[in-house]
Amino acid sequence: MIWPLPALLAWAAAWAFFLGLQRAAVPLGVALLLATALGGLLSLLPIVAGTRWRRVFIALGFPLSLLASGLAGALPAWAWLLPMGALLALYPVHAWRDPQAALDGIEWSWPVRLLCGLRCRLQRIPARVTRGDIWKADWSGYRMVYLFQRPESMARAFDKARCELPAEAWLASLEFEVKGVRPTARHDCPDGRPVWLYRMTGFRTRNESDA
Repeated sequence: MIWPLPALLAWAAAWAFFLGLQRAAVPLGVALLLATALGGLLSLLPIVAGTRWRRVFIALGFPLSLLASGLAGALPAWAWLLPMGALLALYPVHAWRDPQAALDGIEWSWPVRLLCGLRCRLQRIPARVTRGDIWKADWSGYRMVYLFQRPESMARAFDKARCELPAEAWLASLEFEVKGVRPTARHDCPDGRPVWLYRMTGFRTRNESDA
C-alpha cells in the first residue's frame, strides 16, 4: 500500500477498537492499553510498514493522537505507563537505532548504474553506486557481498569470496545457489524468490595476503 495509507488505516483501526471498548464499558486505562497494543501489532505486518521507523511511527500514532485529542485528560498520569510498557515490549531499546552500515554498489552497465544511483538518491538510501567490474573489485573490506548473478558464474563468485572475504563475512545470492555447497541459511523473499546465504567460516582459503 502507498504510504501513508497504511498508517492511516492502522490508526483508524486502533481508534475504532478503542471507541468500541469504551462503549462496552471497559475501563479507560485498559482500553488505552489494548488499542495501543493493536496499533503496535498492526505495525509489525510487512504489508503495513516496510521500515523500522515507519513501524514505530504507526505504533505511536494512536496514543499520541489520543493525547492530542483531549480525551486523555480523564486518564490518571500513571495510565500512560501502560501503553509505554506495551511499546517497549514491541520495540526494545536496543532496536531503536538502525545499524550503521555503509552500502556500496558495483554495476558494469553505465545506464543501470545511473538508474540505481538515482533511485537510491530519491529514496534516500545511503548507498554509493559506482561503475566497475565485480571480478576485479577487492571484496576484502566487506562484511557481506550480495549479488544477483547467473547460475554459471556462482562457482566463480564463491571462489572469489573464499579467497577475499573475512572469515566472519557473508556471501548472499539472490535466486541462484552454489552447486555442491551447503548454504549456511536460506531466506525466502515475499515474492517467493530465495536468497542463499554462505558464511565464510569453514569455507575461506588462504591467499598470499594471509601468509
